[in-house]
Amino acid sequence: MDRDSHSEDTLSTMVLENIKNKLIHAFRATGESRGNPEDSGAAVRPVSMSRSYQANEELRRAQIDGAITWLRSELLEMRSQDLQLAQTLLGLNSEIQRLRRESFGGVEAEGDDQQ
Repeated sequence: MDRDSHSEDTLSTMVLENIKNKLIHAFRATGESRGNPEDSGAAVRPVSMSRSYQANEELRRAQIDGAITWLRSELLEMRSQDLQLAQTLLGLNSEIQRLRRESFGGVEAEGDDQQ
């Protein structure tokens, strides 16, 4: 079970990193297109606009990192709940099988499983 959870952790991390990169790229593309539409990029932006853009970019990254952290914690909580549910279901299945054996006898209970 440890091997499975480790591979799930790795996969979750890879998926989240991919989402993070896509979001960063999307925000960059959006920010760049908002720049100055009439300029072809030849003019240099004033220092204050550059600093403002840099601050906005850092804020966006911080928000994205926060969202990814929240998603990661939610996924871990869901995995924990999934494991608890699986254990409960296995316990219920064992209890059902035990009750079948007690009430019907071993032969009839096994016949029910094959149907």
